[in-house]
Amino acid sequence: MAAIVEEPERKALADVILPGEPVDAVLIAGPTASGKSALAIDMARRLGGVVINADSMQIYRDLHVLTARPSAADEQAAPHRLYGVVDGAENFSVARWLGEAERELQRANALGLTPIFVGGTGLYFRALLEGLSDIPPVPPQLRAALRAEADLLAGDALHARLAARDPLMADRLRPGDRQRILRALEVIEATGRSLASFQQQRVRGPLASARTRRLFLAPERAALYARIDARFDQMMRQGAVEEVERLAARGLDPALPVMRAHGVPGLMAWLRGEGGREAAVTRGKADTRHYAKRQFTWFRHQMTGWTWVDVPLA
Repeated sequence: MAAIVEEPERKALADVILPGEPVDAVLIAGPTASGKSALAIDMARRLGGVVINADSMQIYRDLHVLTARPSAADEQAAPHRLYGVVDGAENFSVARWLGEAERELQRANALGLTPIFVGGTGLYFRALLEGLSDIPPVPPQLRAALRAEADLLAGDALHARLAARDPLMADRLRPGDRQRILRALEVIEATGRSLASFQQQRVRGPLASARTRRLFLAPERAALYARIDARFDQMMRQGAVEEVERLAARGLDPALPVMRAHGVPGLMAWLRGEGGREAAVTRGKADTRHYAKRQFTWFRHQMTGWTWVDVPLA
């Protein structure tokens, strides 16, 4: 039986926003709707910093409302980088984000600004601190062909195909984890080597030796879930449906990350006439709450050395 990992004790918000010791970078993570963006702007003002996106959905320009990207007023309050810079037709990888983040880090250092990385994507923060496996790029033609074939296969069949080519990775992945199964298939087909062999070889992260403040915002669960529900209702009033309509009109591959953003699948189903508006909203809220729960679990198990912060939510 796996050992139970307890959540760290939380510090008060007032105790972590003070400048404190000099740092090379500030890292602010936490579940969706926990107030990360507001804290990042506040710290950017205090430290003379630049806010750099570390959220895998806010990178896409197609979804402003549904990903709660910073507003125009937020971007006027402090400089922001890597928000809405990637087209939804792209499958933007962690490796590509890390390359962009390193460039923004160098730019901030040249300007004398404190880089403040903020977002909810744990793999982005891990890449900054621990680096990535040095995996050769997969040819676009091969990726497209594999994804076209995968569209015709159920989860169990796709998993069986991986098991035949790469039993080690198949043993690590669930049949329902299509994205990771596809990634493992791409690597074995492109290189002849298991993805597992590359994962054992890591390139050093750009903040591996840096002085960093690492904050994980951890509000009380019931209050967070209530805020998630209220925010989704607000998104619906602010144009989420129109945003999804524009995305649907593009006819993109449903396996792309942007097509699986919280709220998108349910709203698209409703727009196709599958179910009603209320069901779509209920699904969007539930998906977001479940994601927030997974974010708590992931950081508790995967990321040590972070300060958990008690965030009061109104």
